[in-house]
Amino acid sequence: MRIIHFPHPTLRRTSKALRRVDDDLRKIVREMFDLMYQAKGIGLAANQVDLPYRLFVLNLTGDPAEAEEEQVFINPVLSDPKGSAEAEEGCLSLPGLYAQVRRPETITVNAYDLSGQEIEETIDGLFARAVQHETDHLNGVLFIDRLSPTTRLSLKDTLEEFEIEFADRRQRGEIPDDEKISARLSELEALRT
Repeated sequence: MRIIHFPHPTLRRTSKALRRVDDDLRKIVREMFDLMYQAKGIGLAANQVDLPYRLFVLNLTGDPAEAEEEQVFINPVLSDPKGSAEAEEGCLSLPGLYAQVRRPETITVNAYDLSGQEIEETIDGLFARAVQHETDHLNGVLFIDRLSPTTRLSLKDTLEEFEIEFADRRQRGEIPDDEKISARLSELEALRT
């Protein structure tokens, strides 16, 4: 398992809801946390590790020693957005790229945790921002999609560098073509959804 980078097609695929939690899924979640910590992140969505599942992990401290802060969100649904706040965001699938993003300040999240317990909580601050960012991933949306046209234009060269690197890796055979990726993701969906 590894973190995939923009413009990998899995990042644009809408994730499928999970119907069951088993030992395999728990192992995937553990690997996701480990990858997130290695990359110095605070959140990671399943499609960022090339999996089509509607799930993400969070630890707002970003510190593996604070395992009690780890949270898993399965099949999240966001509602009741209130207010507006702007803050800098980055993404493990766009390493080194940061920009100001405007999002609702407060939201309600409804999801399941890894033990199958339902979570429903109204949240704000960094917690709300991270949950919205990761839920966007599950919908095939990246934080760069939420930037103003001027900001997006200012990042054009950096985004093109990601595209060139992706094309080079694909040409070297490190990344399969879109058809093979889609077929593999469909097989994985059939196993768990």
